[in-house]
Amino acid sequence: MSDIEVGAPPAPADPAPNGAASNGRPEQRVRLSRRRQVIAQRLMEAQQTAAMLTTFNEVDMSAVLAIRASLQEEFRDRYGVKLGLMSFFTKAAVSALKQFPNVNAELQDKDLILKEYYDINVAVNTDDGLVVPVVRHADQLSFAGIEKEIERLAQAARNRTLGVDDLVGGTFTITNGGIFGNLFSTPIRNVPQVGILGVHKIMDRPIAVDGQVVIRPMMYIALSYDHRIIDGRESVGFLAWVKKCIENPNILLVED
Repeated sequence: MSDIEVGAPPAPADPAPNGAASNGRPEQRVRLSRRRQVIAQRLMEAQQTAAMLTTFNEVDMSAVLAIRASLQEEFRDRYGVKLGLMSFFTKAAVSALKQFPNVNAELQDKDLILKEYYDINVAVNTDDGLVVPVVRHADQLSFAGIEKEIERLAQAARNRTLGVDDLVGGTFTITNGGIFGNLFSTPIRNVPQVGILGVHKIMDRPIAVDGQVVIRPMMYIALSYDHRIIDGRESVGFLAWVKKCIENPNILLVED
């Protein structure tokens, strides 16, 4: 009889070099970049250290798109940047955070640290993965100020020149999966923050308005949050406030 017992698991195969898998089929072994290793570690930490839950809503983007279309050329000529969606969502998120301060918080042991400032992380995609630099004092910035800072941070991220101060100390995060065509997602919070807002692709869909079916540019939005800190009332209320601000952007223009 063979010295390998029936039913025993096979001995692990030696790692194969690049281009030659243990079964003879081609594959490659690629070391994760340092940034990707840090991202992986933080994502695992986010999942393992909180009671994660996600709440959803949908937003009619008609008003924001109309403002962008009417002001885009003048805005770019005056400020040197495009009027994007992220300034609207950053403004709306700050407004909602003021209404629901527990979302702008951090849990330290048994204490909840309520942040009375609004440093908003904005997710930026790079060749090495997603990074989330911070737009400082977002509540004090104009639409142009937010767009300029996002552009600066995005350029620095892609050029790998972000400093430590650009990446630490944010109070809330916004991530835009819509730039990849993503219609729906459940974003993972940015540790140690309590919540993260996910915005997605705008798509024309039929909806009911005043008893009539109309086609409107709609977007799903998602709030992922630590359920230890935020209850359903706060999460639903937060998204409803964001929806209100985006569908009635004059609110943001007045606050600005």
